Amino acid sequence: MAEAPASEPMPSSSETAEKALETKAPDAKDEEEGPSPKKRKIVSDKEGSDKLEHRLGGILCCAVCLDLPPAAVYQCTNGHLMCAPCFTHLLADARLRDEAATCPNCRVEISKTSASRNLAVEKTVSELPSECKYCTGVFPRHSLQHHEEKTCDERQFEFSQMVVESPARGSRWSALDGLVRIVSGVYWLVAAALHGSRGRGPGRARRARARLTGCQYACIGCPWRGPAHEAAAHEAACLHPARSAADVVGALAERERRRRDDLAVYNQILDLLSYEKITFNDLQLKPYRTEEFVHKLYYETSRFSAFGQQWVVKAFVNKNQRDPTQSSQREITYQLIMKSKSAVSLGVQWVVLRGPYGEAALLARPLAHVFADDAADAAPARLPLLDPDDTNRLLSNKAIHFRLIMFLTSK
Repeated sequence: MAEAPASEPMPSSSETAEKALETKAPDAKDEEEGPSPKKRKIVSDKEGSDKLEHRLGGILCCAVCLDLPPAAVYQCTNGHLMCAPCFTHLLADARLRDEAATCPNCRVEISKTSASRNLAVEKTVSELPSECKYCTGVFPRHSLQHHEEKTCDERQFEFSQMVVESPARGSRWSALDGLVRIVSGVYWLVAAALHGSRGRGPGRARRARARLTGCQYACIGCPWRGPAHEAAAHEAACLHPARSAADVVGALAERERRRRDDLAVYNQILDLLSYEKITFNDLQLKPYRTEEFVHKLYYETSRFSAFGQQWVVKAFVNKNQRDPTQSSQREITYQLIMKSKSAVSLGVQWVVLRGPYGEAALLARPLAHVFADDAADAAPARLPLLDPDDTNRLLSNKAIHFRLIMFLTSK
C-alpha cells in the first residue's frame, strides 16, 4: 500500500463532506434549503388564516353547547357567551326547578333583564366561513341561508300550482279565454325554465343537472333523494316497481291517510266559521306552583267569559313525567275547564292560535268537548307548536300568550 507524502496530509471526513456539498447540483441544493422566502410567506399566511378561523371558533363558541351561535348571542355580567337556544333552556330549567338561573361558567345570576346581547360577537360569527349543505361551497355565515334557499344550484325546489280564474258564466269567449290563459301560463313557465338552463351558458346548465330531486316511484314508498343527473340511474335500478301489490298498499294507505288528515282539518275549520256563535279571547298563562311536596310547576289563566259561562285554561309541562328537568324533550299540555255550573250541556269546539302578543307559531288543531256538570273539564291536549324547540322559549318568559277561538255547536 502506497503511503501519502508527508507534505500532503490526509483529508478528514468533515472536509470530504464539505467538498461533496460544493460539487452538488444547484437544484439539489435549492431543494434542501426549502421553498423561496416568497413561497414560504404565502404558505405561512394561509396556514395562519386557517388557524385564526379555528381559534375564533373556539373562543366565540357558546359556553353551554360549545358550538358557534346560530343567531343571537347573550352574555352574563362577566362576559361569558351563550347562544339564544341555550340561554332560554337555562331560564326554562330554572323556572321548572323554582331556582334562579346562573351562568354555567361563573355561576353569576342571569335573567332576561340582567343578560345583554353581544352585537360584536354576533357580527364576528356571521363573518366566519361555513359550508353549504347542498353544494359543499364555503360562504360567510350571514349569507349562507340566502345561498341555500335562493341561489344554490343544488338546493331543493318547490313548484307552485298555477291557478286560472274562470270568467263569468255565460260569457261568449269564456272557453277561449281560459284556454289562452292556460297556454300563455305554460309558455312562460317553459320559457323561464329554458332561460334558466340555456341563457346563462353551458356551465350553468351543467350545474343545474346537480339539483336535488326524488324518485318517480316515491308515491309507492321509495325514499331516495339525490342529484337530478343520478335520478335515471337510480330509477333503472329501483326495486320498488318490482314490489308486490301487498307491499305497495301500505305506502299508498299511509300517503292517503296524511292527505285525508290535512283535508279534514281544513274542512273542519271552514265549517266552524259558518257557526252563529263564535268568540275569541287573548289569554296569558301565568306560572304557579302546586301545594304538594314536589311543588310542580303549572300554568293557569284568569277567568274569562264565553257563551254566558266562566272558563279557565290550565297548562302543564310534561304532564306524565314527575321531573321535567330530567328530559330535554318537553311539551306543554293544556286543558279547557268550565268553572261555572250550567243547567244544560254545552257542545263547544275551539282552536288555539298565536295571539297578537304570542312568541311561537301554533298549528290549527280543532278540539271538541261537551261540557256538563259531570264533565266540566275537557281532555288534556298537547299545545300544537309548529317548532317543538319553542317550548323552552315559552317557558323562559313570565307568561305564555295565545288566542283561544271558541265555537258553540250545541246547547
